[in-house]
Amino acid sequence: MTSTRRRWLQAAAVVPWLTACTLPRHGEPPPPLPREFRAAWVATVANIDWPSRPGLPAAQQRAEMQALLDRAQAIGLNALVLQVRPAADALYPSALEPWSEYLTGASGQPPDEAWDPLAEWVDGAHRRGLELHAWFNPYRARHPSARSEPAATHVAVADPAIVRPYGEWLWMDPAEPRAAQRMLDVVLDVLHRYDVDGVHIDDYFYPYPVHDAQGVALPFPDDAAWQRHLDAGGAGDRAAWRRAQVDALVERLHREVHAARPWVRFGISPFGLPRPDRRPPGISGFSQYDQLHADVERWLAEGWLDYLAPQLYWPIAQAAQAFPVLQAAWRAGNVQGRHLWPGLFTSRLGAERNAYDADEVLAQVALTRRDGAADDGHLHFSMAALLHNRDGIAERLRAGPYAQPALTPATPWLAEPPPQPPAFTWHARTRRLALRQGEGPPLRQAVLWTRQGGRWQWQAQPLPQAQPLPLPDAAEAAWLLGIGRTGLESQPRPLLAI
Repeated sequence: MTSTRRRWLQAAAVVPWLTACTLPRHGEPPPPLPREFRAAWVATVANIDWPSRPGLPAAQQRAEMQALLDRAQAIGLNALVLQVRPAADALYPSALEPWSEYLTGASGQPPDEAWDPLAEWVDGAHRRGLELHAWFNPYRARHPSARSEPAATHVAVADPAIVRPYGEWLWMDPAEPRAAQRMLDVVLDVLHRYDVDGVHIDDYFYPYPVHDAQGVALPFPDDAAWQRHLDAGGAGDRAAWRRAQVDALVERLHREVHAARPWVRFGISPFGLPRPDRRPPGISGFSQYDQLHADVERWLAEGWLDYLAPQLYWPIAQAAQAFPVLQAAWRAGNVQGRHLWPGLFTSRLGAERNAYDADEVLAQVALTRRDGAADDGHLHFSMAALLHNRDGIAERLRAGPYAQPALTPATPWLAEPPPQPPAFTWHARTRRLALRQGEGPPLRQAVLWTRQGGRWQWQAQPLPQAQPLPLPDAAEAAWLLGIGRTGLESQPRPLLAI
């Protein structure tokens, strides 16, 4: 390193906010950072992904968590979506809902040692440079896989008037105001206590139809709420009334999440088929608009979400639910320019029926990419398929589409001030930068760009847990920038003159 470069770094370490105008000539700034949302769902219901079975000792649960986080980082993912409320219960200590039996073995039973799984998931993800989105089921109160009796604090016991039995399920009635308020209270409690990057809900609004022995769909038992609506002079379109209940929850979640934590992204992963009157020619199948009473097209048009992850769980060549046709249809309806990151059914790898191979998943990943776009992305359902490397998918992702790292896309419409570059201390003897939070809003990551032999390279470090970054002695130029909580970049800060 030349004496000029060394003197500049030493001066910048002493005067961290020295501006570019005081520098010697430093050349062109680095190119744009690569961006793509690369995520996987971590499902806890029925112990699909984590923990591997209910009632494991906390030490084993923690080891499994670390293995999932390590695999996500090794593959090249940059986000995980962790199910923290599978059925009106909690995968974390909560005063509002009981411990989940999928964690401890029985509803309301605490772990065998005092620990906070969600806090450790958040910390473990952030230490690895991963986002952690908290995934909530809004209305499900009991899953058919449940084996223990609901605890006294469970909604089925504490407030049974808002819970409806439906087949083997228990469901909170979306038309009962206390059901919506309970969901909002739970989400806001998590936001105030945990540094999550996103709030995520899935496709379970009104339940998927349950059929009797003759194959006839059973009506959802919401007669009491419907009659109250009619008695108050409400209109007689029951399907529209149901959709209004779900619309109200989605709008309130979007508004209240951002009021509590303006930088947190709110995402929804609905069933993948558009409403029947909005479908491209040749597309057919289940209607969530009519059956789940989910008016997803309205939510997208109104901008009541920050990202939509439609579950495109069909092969590319399956004409009636063709992956590329459906993706194009959802993109065409995205008039507010929100993030659109399809969900991929990666867990079909190795399945006995309707199985995929790794080539199908890789081809779908390729379809989610657009030349030159900085807003691409997708989510894998679910993490277990990647953990176990089914059909070599983890290795092929790492060697192929994830060979080059990427940061998650920025969400510029969220109300967060522009970030500032991180502060640093220059250690001349080891030629390393010790990074830390600087002025301005908190940063998620620091990025160091270096140019050697005319080629740019970058590396990111999570903040505040950053490890010292080496500065190559042969570097011709170096720039430092910060990544804010919404993914916004600071102005790059030149560290070396040419």
